[in-house]
Amino acid sequence: MLNDLTSRMESIIKKLRGQGKLSEENIKETMREIRRALLEADVNFKVVKDFINRVQAKAIGVEVMKSLSPGQQLVKIVHEELIELMGKEKFVLKTYDNKLTKIMLVGLQGSGKTTFCIKLANNLRKKGAKPVLAACDIHRPAAVQQLQTLGKQLDIPVIYDESNNVSRIAERSLSYADEEMKNLLIFDTAGRMHLDEQMMNEVVDLKKQVKPDYIFFVADAMTGQDAVNVATEFNRQLEFNAVILTKLDGDTRGGAALSIKAVTEKPVAFVGTGEKASDIEEFHSERMASRILGMGDILSLIEKAEASLDAEKAEELTKRLQKNLFTLSDFYDQLQQLKKMGSMQQIMQMIPGVNSKMLGQAQFSENDIKRVEAIISSMTVKERENPDILNGSRRRRIASGSGTDIQSVNRLIKQYEQMKSMLKQLNQGNIKKSALKFMK
Repeated sequence: MLNDLTSRMESIIKKLRGQGKLSEENIKETMREIRRALLEADVNFKVVKDFINRVQAKAIGVEVMKSLSPGQQLVKIVHEELIELMGKEKFVLKTYDNKLTKIMLVGLQGSGKTTFCIKLANNLRKKGAKPVLAACDIHRPAAVQQLQTLGKQLDIPVIYDESNNVSRIAERSLSYADEEMKNLLIFDTAGRMHLDEQMMNEVVDLKKQVKPDYIFFVADAMTGQDAVNVATEFNRQLEFNAVILTKLDGDTRGGAALSIKAVTEKPVAFVGTGEKASDIEEFHSERMASRILGMGDILSLIEKAEASLDAEKAEELTKRLQKNLFTLSDFYDQLQQLKKMGSMQQIMQMIPGVNSKMLGQAQFSENDIKRVEAIISSMTVKERENPDILNGSRRRRIASGSGTDIQSVNRLIKQYEQMKSMLKQLNQGNIKKSALKFMK
């Protein structure tokens, strides 16, 4: 997510923090580097110009120049202005138990509208909504079938009409929502590869018919300034409420995320961060600003953990650890829990202090996890529960069954023993006692 921009900004900030004293000249030089990084990230030129002017005006001030840590003060200003650029106020989507909330998703073909319909419905269902989807994209081949398939996988009803008439589909969807007492109706609308009069007329007519509570413009985050230009036209004709940025997990330069609020004056409400139905996040400008500057995003990491991890399994593991029980089966379960939170790269991006170089090595961590899974899966239940019986012949069989080698199996057993020992120390409070002794 925004890896290139983050890497550039990290480098600029590292150099800046090393400055014992700031002058007007080195502030301007820093601003030139930031301008270049933002333009290369495909941020709108006017947006970049205004941003740099605001930061520079604040930076060449008495408080920064006389500060004991001028570099940190300047970083703080850049961080605050990035938040301002993306919108301070968080967008709040309201749904009601006893009232139907209608949402339209609009945008160009390929922006990810259909997939995001499912993500949004799934996300709001977890918060108590009872969703139904209207398959109003009648132009893209297999769009209706795609939505129906995704809906079936998550047991979310999808309404369609064989007449292939958008107005009829909308009418049927409204009737179904009323009869089945659903309180959330999301309309998947048609898109084109480019702005098209027929497409715009269709969504404008649909808006007049269903009178949606919210219209979200869905933009592919990888398209940069192009997404901003298209958003401007959609906003002119539909006056949407907020923006959804998809594919933020891809090779995103950052142009759309940083430009769209300033140009359209509409906030970003949600972002898509992967292919799974759970890969959706509410947009927080302060957290995005921290990620861009390489400061991590610990709050999003905590929220992702709370949403993904099994509370019962965590409690069960705690009880086992209290009895000094930690087997390879427990080790395997913890890996599965970790995978639910997303890729190692996504998780590492949220940890403060993890730089772009470490992120580049994340792929190795993914491969390591797959290797560990293969090795443990090749063990019998008895071997997982009692690793002490893993003699030479058993290890050779496990290596052969997992497609690895003896060294990999031995390495895993060693890592497991180290983790078991560490958890035992934590359980007995030895680490805390040692720390207290050292402090005295």
